[in-house]
Amino acid sequence: MLNLKLKEKIFESLAAVLPITGIVFLISLFFVPVDLGKVSLFLTGSVLLIIGMGFFQLGAEMSMTPIGEGIGVQISKTKKMVIVLLIGFLMGVIITISEPDLQVLAEQVPAVPNLTLILTVAIGVGIFLAVAIMRILLRISLSKILIVLYAVLLLASFFVPKNFLAVGFDSGGVTTGPMTVPFIMALGVGLASVRSDKNATSDSFGLVALSSIGPIISVLILGLFFKPTESEYFMSELADVHTTQDVAMIFIKGLPKYMEEVAISILPIVAVFAIFQLVFKRYQKSQVKRVIIGLVYTYIGLVMFLCGVNIGFAPVGSFLGNELALLDYKWILVPIGALIGYFIVKAEPAIQVLNHQVEGVTNGAISVKAMNRSMSIGVAVSVALAMLKVLVGIPIQWIIIPGYVIALALSCMVPKIFVGIAFDSGGVASGPMTTTFLLPLSIGVCQAVGGNIMTDAFGVVSLVALTPLIAIQIMGLVYKFKTKQNEHKVTPIIAQTNADEIFDFEED
Repeated sequence: MLNLKLKEKIFESLAAVLPITGIVFLISLFFVPVDLGKVSLFLTGSVLLIIGMGFFQLGAEMSMTPIGEGIGVQISKTKKMVIVLLIGFLMGVIITISEPDLQVLAEQVPAVPNLTLILTVAIGVGIFLAVAIMRILLRISLSKILIVLYAVLLLASFFVPKNFLAVGFDSGGVTTGPMTVPFIMALGVGLASVRSDKNATSDSFGLVALSSIGPIISVLILGLFFKPTESEYFMSELADVHTTQDVAMIFIKGLPKYMEEVAISILPIVAVFAIFQLVFKRYQKSQVKRVIIGLVYTYIGLVMFLCGVNIGFAPVGSFLGNELALLDYKWILVPIGALIGYFIVKAEPAIQVLNHQVEGVTNGAISVKAMNRSMSIGVAVSVALAMLKVLVGIPIQWIIIPGYVIALALSCMVPKIFVGIAFDSGGVASGPMTTTFLLPLSIGVCQAVGGNIMTDAFGVVSLVALTPLIAIQIMGLVYKFKTKQNEHKVTPIIAQTNADEIFDFEED
């Protein structure tokens, strides 16, 4: 049974990764000649990425989801709010320090020591995960709390050094990666499951959204006090390979590093599960065995995924960005960026976890297909804007502030469930593929045009996290319009209209 499920997940991953692989090949054929050695590295990375995503998705389904739901249910039964908030804070800190995406971003930020940035982000997530849990328990409106927090955030952005602004917004995106999303999403479902009111399912979403705000605010605050001593960026060069043996040796040499990184990421989760099970004895032996197997699958998947994207994808992304920006018609980067963005989001591991959870919680009213399509459209716009930003040197505030104003205005008009899903999807979209391919691509472009890495290249992650908020809420508006048109009395969750139809409304 597990083998069949694993094959299914790997085939899903193959379908997600093939388009972006094809785009890179087309670029190498028509715009930037790439030697066979680099192509071999990229292909090997693609294979590892596909298999790794398959293992990870199955592992997260078997382990992270039940752990998160179990802890969420248990927290809901705790009557002392102080203990609830403390547990939320500690879980936020532990899960964030475990996040591989954050490690990748920290290594690419030259102005701040790795540990300083990681701890700052972890504390921000811890505080805001506690706030998110309290919001569900006290039944506070998500759109109202988002409006207040983003108003504070955007106001604070005018007072921090420019070098910290883009990195601050990017840190909110990378925090919600493949380790944190399955856990936090399941935690929300567990918290809301003990409630029987009509808004319970809607309130199960939003934890990822609020957890994404914490790092941005904490890094912006760090920028007010921290004086960087080093701001020069050094990008690792694409390895020079001539034979298939060279390719194999590069991946074999890189493997121990990622085995260690992922082990450090997984161990805190294992410890939390062990303590939780010893104290509450929530799971039966068969369930414990399933969770352990799931954690092993998660470990194998993340090791293969990170090895593939960091060794095969990231260097190729930087190389292509640099070469495309040197062309006489460098504006071709904007449509190429949109095309890459449309397909690359499908390869994000946590996206599929979110989409399947949304489909399950909404009983199919919001399908995986509809979510995938709206996310792809949103991220396509994001990457096109990111390329334009690097080429022209547009300050990130000029895009971020109007974008969030639109997203927050929409949050007052769409059904509640779409607000939580939209703001969660923004954090989920900006995962390891963004950090290890799009960010290096942006940095490569920036280096070629002579821009400032800290202000011009960084920010692509935050833009990828922004546009899905608008795209999915527009889907919510159309959903609301169509259900009214059909004269249904709709709750935020149950409707006769399938969300797939939203994208076919022009034909009606």
